[in-house]
This record gives sequence, C-alpha cells and structure tokens, in this order.
Amino acid sequence: MPEPTFSIVVPVHNEQEVLPELHHRLSSVLAELDGSAEIVFVDDGSRDRSFEVMLGLRGLDDRVKVARLSRNFGHQVAISAGLDLAAGEAVVVMDADLQHPPETIPELVARWRDGYEVVYGVMVERSSESWLKRTSARWFYKLLAKLSDIDVPAAAGDFRLVDRKALDAFRTMHEQNRYIRGMFSWLGFRQIGVTYACPPRFAGTSKYTFRKMLRFARDGILSFSNAPLRVMLKIGVVVSFLAVASGIAAIVAKITGHGVPGYASIVVLVSFLGGVQLLVLGVIGEYIARIHDEVRGRPLYVLSEVRGFDPEQLSVAVSAADAVR
Repeated sequence: MPEPTFSIVVPVHNEQEVLPELHHRLSSVLAELDGSAEIVFVDDGSRDRSFEVMLGLRGLDDRVKVARLSRNFGHQVAISAGLDLAAGEAVVVMDADLQHPPETIPELVARWRDGYEVVYGVMVERSSESWLKRTSARWFYKLLAKLSDIDVPAAAGDFRLVDRKALDAFRTMHEQNRYIRGMFSWLGFRQIGVTYACPPRFAGTSKYTFRKMLRFARDGILSFSNAPLRVMLKIGVVVSFLAVASGIAAIVAKITGHGVPGYASIVVLVSFLGGVQLLVLGVIGEYIARIHDEVRGRPLYVLSEVRGFDPEQLSVAVSAADAVR
C-alpha cells in the first residue's frame, strides 16, 4: 500500500461525544487536499466509549487507524505515539476537542508546500478560555523565553504540521518528560506560524486541570533551562552572606556587652536558613528525578491494541517507544 501524503494525528482521552463531529469535519477537509491521507487516533487510556467510537469510525472509513495505549500516559506521550505511527510525508497534530479547527489544515499544508518544515498554529483569539488560563499562559511563555535558550512562540500550542524530515529528527529525541512544542523549537528547521481562532469545546470538559497546567509548565522550564539551579545558587550565596554578617554582628554585640538574651532571633535565622536549604534541595531533586526517569530505560509508552496499521508502521512505533532502553 503506498504511503499517504498526509497523516492527521489525534490524541484522544474521554472524547466520545466529539469524535463523530471531528471525523465529519476532517473528512470534508481531507477531500480538499492534494494527496491521500490517514487519520491516526491514539486512545490515551480513555474510560468512556471513545475507543469503541473510533472503531466504529474505522468501520465507516478505512483511512481511520486506531491505536490504544495500555493506560493513560499523558497528552504529550500520546502525541509522540501518534507521531511514531504516522506514515505521511506531512503530519498534522491536533487535539480531539475541535478547539484546533480542522478547517485550518489547508492553510498549514499551503505553508508546507511553500517550503516550511514546521508550520505551527497560533491562537489569535482565546475568548473560549478562562481569564486564569489566558493570563497564566501569557506569563508562562514570557518566563520560558527569559529562562531558556529556545524560542517557543507565544500562543503556539501542539497544533502543527511537521514535515517528514523534521519528524525523523524529532524521533531521535528520547526524553521521558516531554514538552513537545519546546522540542520542535529546539530542532530548528524552517518554521512559520498560521493564525487561527480557538472556538469553544464542541462537547465535554477540558482535560487540562490547573494542576496539570502547572505540571506542564514545570516540565517545559526544567526540560529546557538550567536557570532554576542558577537561581538557587545565587540565593544560596546571598543567604550565606547574610548568615555570616549576622554571626559577625552577634559576636560584636557580645564583645561590646550589647548582646540581647533570648532565642527568638536564633529561631528565626535557623528557620529561614532551613527553609532556603529545603527549597534548594527541592529544585535539585526535580532535576535528579528527571535523570532517574532517563536512566531507568523504560519504554515511553505501551501499545495495547492497534487497528489498521501496516506492520512497518508498528515496528517503527515499537522501536521508537523502546529506544530509551
């Protein structure tokens, strides 16, 4: 069977209400493209009927291919699994909730035809998102730009088209804690943004809680910056200087007879120093935990069921997932 020109990779987690509409709109868009296409659904441990709905869509459309992970590995890993399974010359990654409008895909393809190897979507309207999410995202990108050496475009999420050349380079990156938009920025290649408005969710609720957003932000900063370690070093130097100065002041006060009896100042100083030490150890611990994740050599994900893939596609995915061993 000839390789498709386009692959649409869609990570799915509890999206049974959205999938039929997503497939309908994707089918309309793919009919306009100048090449054959496949739709790669990756079920990231859904607990609803998402997997059964995807199988039903495959029964209606042989372009649909379905992979099921053995458990919920997370959004970024599910995207990675889909990228490993995709066979197209150009691969589009989009979420299943229809906040990445399928109708933007032809514009992504047009920029790819112009010679760009990575074409990322840029949200110009986020009215469907809460004030907290919009504000936190804006400040996160500003912080990441200052702390890291990579240039991650603000308001650019995981909605993007990737050329086969860039995708092959991406597959050589085997880190366990993944921040995919940062990984593609680090790779380089010719990149350009395409703007789109982010519509409200078609159905269901967002799977990104505030806690998951904080974890995602932490992964982005720690994966591409050593700045937290440098900041902790500077804090340690300042605190050490203050501790030495306080010690000298206490000695001078004792010698001159102006010492004030009591333990309040000592307790405050010791508590402050202990808190700073715990903070520094916590940051170091985060980096050590990531080292531990890498040296354990576990596969990035485990496939439970697959439908519609060629043996060659499966062998690529299995070898990619197991490459960290």
